[in-house]
Amino acid sequence: MRIIRPNCRSQFTSGDLEFVREALGLGEIAPRKIAGLFHESDSLDQILDNPRLFRALLDVRRCLSISMHCYFYLLVRHVLLREGIRNREVADYVAEVLAEFAMLKRLRNPRSEAQPPLDYFYEMLEAMQGMGEGERFAMQSHIANYALFYSGVFPGSVQNRTERRGAPDIRFYEEMGSSHYRMAGGHALARQYDMVAVFTTLSEAFHIVRIALNHLSEQLLFLETQRAVNDLLSELDLPGND
Repeated sequence: MRIIRPNCRSQFTSGDLEFVREALGLGEIAPRKIAGLFHESDSLDQILDNPRLFRALLDVRRCLSISMHCYFYLLVRHVLLREGIRNREVADYVAEVLAEFAMLKRLRNPRSEAQPPLDYFYEMLEAMQGMGEGERFAMQSHIANYALFYSGVFPGSVQNRTERRGAPDIRFYEEMGSSHYRMAGGHALARQYDMVAVFTTLSEAFHIVRIALNHLSEQLLFLETQRAVNDLLSELDLPGND
């Protein structure tokens, strides 16, 4: 099983660089010099925290030529800052979750494509019982990510299913997400991948992060409509999704 890690910032493209140049009015600076800043982590982080980039995403009136990783990182970083979550690795991780889960096959099947998809929590929990330590860690994080993605990006869909079918409510998603981030954070592989702080923060602040994603979805992504979730997910096919 593939493990999602906070690496959106390491996957920026030339299109992302051009977007930054235009948004910050750096047209007179040589692209090579700006590209050099992108390879310096401290400089890159300062650039990406500039609120003008966030505003540029909101004000754009044309098709963006930026990658999904840049798009989601900028949005997530700034909405989490508003909620007082300043850890960049947390923002990077959540953005990577959104980028990965925008691909429906990744959301439904964290395992190999040869295995049947897992659409429900009980299926994931059952699958985890027969797994080794490495796969168990990956499934713990997947369950938490799944809970955060659905309750954060599609809260209306979760509520509708609760009211119409008696499906798990938002509180259940929060409990599942928080507990599985906590379990993943306590695993030896979390220390190996240097993700203990990310998982601990997401476990303790799951509700806050979920609310931030609700605001992102409702006000910025405009994903909560009457269409089926599968159709909504397909609309996230931004440049950079391969």
